[in-house]
Amino acid sequence: MNIMMIISIILILITTFIMMLASLISKKSIVDREKASPFECGFDPFNKSRIPFSLRFFLIAVIFLIFDVEIAILLPMIESLYSSSLMSWTIVSTVFIVILLVGLYHEWNQGALEWSN
Repeated sequence: MNIMMIISIILILITTFIMMLASLISKKSIVDREKASPFECGFDPFNKSRIPFSLRFFLIAVIFLIFDVEIAILLPMIESLYSSSLMSWTIVSTVFIVILLVGLYHEWNQGALEWSN
């Protein structure tokens, strides 16, 4: 037990030392204005390099990611059917699917799923 603790402490010290050494080595000390600016044939840029982002698209992408993760959680439930009782599996999956459907209905009702105005 003591050997495991000593090895753990040594490993933590080694990784901390390596991380501190890497952060000290990787820092740039000289900041050049020309290298920090965007390249546009040597001239100052005429307009901003950032294009306006559609907030509507961002909202739909976030909703897609949320429902995608929930579907990824839903898929292993089929495999867990064999290792649990049928009644508890049915209750858990039904509650989970109902929560998904209520969330989908709420997003639909708020108009977040409509792409055009």
